[in-house]
Amino acid sequence: MVETSDEWITERTGIRQRHIAPDGMVTSDMAAEAAKRALEAAGLTAQDLDMIIVGTVTGDMPMPATAVFVQQKIGARTIPSFDISAACAGFLYGITMAESFVARGDFKRILVIGVELLSRVVDWTDRTTCVLFGDGAGAAIIGPGEGDRGILATNLFTDAQFARSLMIPGGGSESPQSAEVLERKDNKVKMRGQDIFKAAVRNLYSASQAVVDKAGLKNTDVDWVVPHQANLRIIDQVITRAEYPKHKVLSNIARVGNTSSASIPILLDESIRAGTIVPGNVVLLCALGAGVSWGAALVRM
Repeated sequence: MVETSDEWITERTGIRQRHIAPDGMVTSDMAAEAAKRALEAAGLTAQDLDMIIVGTVTGDMPMPATAVFVQQKIGARTIPSFDISAACAGFLYGITMAESFVARGDFKRILVIGVELLSRVVDWTDRTTCVLFGDGAGAAIIGPGEGDRGILATNLFTDAQFARSLMIPGGGSESPQSAEVLERKDNKVKMRGQDIFKAAVRNLYSASQAVVDKAGLKNTDVDWVVPHQANLRIIDQVITRAEYPKHKVLSNIARVGNTSSASIPILLDESIRAGTIVPGNVVLLCALGAGVSWGAALVRM
């Protein structure tokens, strides 16, 4: 479809394979499946949930929130359910918000989902973006911790000077859907790759270092790093700056590509189910996405 090759894609991104949702599947379908698996792993049912937060930029429709359809599909009670739009950082924004609600005592169990159906918003004639993105979903349930386990520290940031470096410009109030928008493909992802690359390396490193310091720990206390799977070159540069050994850095980008807000929960879930991440491990999560918005979290499993 574009002038590229498997070798070119792999060398520049680390991506060898991606998953594309079939026709008829929508974002809430994937989110609901991830939610059911998270509930099963936690030994809970949908009736035990007090809130649903969905991080996505590819919702079922502009209104209502995708979280509403997730609530319906998993059979949850009448609880607050809403979406947040922080792109690749959506899951980190979600668990940070959930932690605050739980810590305040207002809610006990909050379902946080990162989900994207990016294949529907990719311009398959644009080599800079169409080789990157895949579809997927991951979920976690945030609740009161026991002992010294749980979320140790988080931080979140946004630098609006790069707001137009990664965007879907058409379809909103600034440029409503029209024949012209569709002709220009402004309803598809547009990216200035160099802007995002530089911002990602600089900010993911600083946010990761800051969250370790905030928790009163050292880099050597971190057992595993679970970074957003955007680009293997970005990951390599960030861990080199932070001086994390490569064997501590988990990755599945070769198999799933960039799944935006679903990236971290998918990798986290795979690593826990595989027995790589075990109870007591200190895990660093970090991500950067459109906005640009980024952040990090330190979790003791």
